[in-house]
Amino acid sequence: MTDPTLDTNASLDASTKPQEKESLGSFLWFVAKLVIAVLIFRSFIFSPFTIPSESMLPGLRNGDYLVAAKWPYGYSRYSLPADLPLFEGRIFAKLPERGDVAIFKHPVSGVDYVKRVIGLPGDTVAVRDGVVILNGEALPKEEAGYADIPMSENTGCRSDGGVVVDGTLCRYRQFRETLPSGKSYLTIDFGDVGPRFLTDGTGALSMDGNGEPIRIDPDNTEPVIVPEGHLFMMGDNRDNSLDSRFPAVPDGGVGFVDANLLVGRASRVLWSTDGSAEWLLPWTWFTAARWNRIGSDI
Repeated sequence: MTDPTLDTNASLDASTKPQEKESLGSFLWFVAKLVIAVLIFRSFIFSPFTIPSESMLPGLRNGDYLVAAKWPYGYSRYSLPADLPLFEGRIFAKLPERGDVAIFKHPVSGVDYVKRVIGLPGDTVAVRDGVVILNGEALPKEEAGYADIPMSENTGCRSDGGVVVDGTLCRYRQFRETLPSGKSYLTIDFGDVGPRFLTDGTGALSMDGNGEPIRIDPDNTEPVIVPEGHLFMMGDNRDNSLDSRFPAVPDGGVGFVDANLLVGRASRVLWSTDGSAEWLLPWTWFTAARWNRIGSDI
């Protein structure tokens, strides 16, 4: 005579296993859909970036985490995770507007850079005594008081342009620059810092044809015409930015930036930290936050 208990257990085991498999399959499909959704969002809508330098002071600071809109300039391989080479050029291509803060790939090293668009294809750009000359006209540059930047673990004070105030702030001279469109933004200018020696990606001096070190004065540059399909980019911290005023070398200047290297348009600061946080001390994640910068527009 058969034991009814054994039959019941056997039927329970048989009915449970398909359910377990179905639950696992549903979970894996949910994870796959989530990953696909994140990839689509980061590739075509918004993507996060960090600010690792002071070249865009006073608007952007070292330690800012910002979000960039991907669609304004179209899409290229650099819109995709890991720069997957699925296609060449850009689709739905559109040039930035002068004054946009754009994220792009460095022409040589391929790392993310962020600068302001000053010149479009066909524009003539020069700098004279620290004033940008666009298509033969000087951009209005008006004094705008001072930028007081709190000093922290990731923000120092340049002795050649800044003044320490109360031991906690670095004060820079601030100016408002206005484009022909009427768009304006704040810049920092140290004054006449003079020519600087050009170096390559290793820090070695770059030499001219006569074996002499090449010197470039970022406050006084000769007029150049922006080539077709390229952009002239500048940092808002004019005396602390390696940009289109300098030839493209690894970890240095960018020269004329190919529009195909555009990644997105900087949109908003999502998070900002003064650099004092420690991963093993979770409460410092909050004490290090610069709350007044979170959510600020760019």
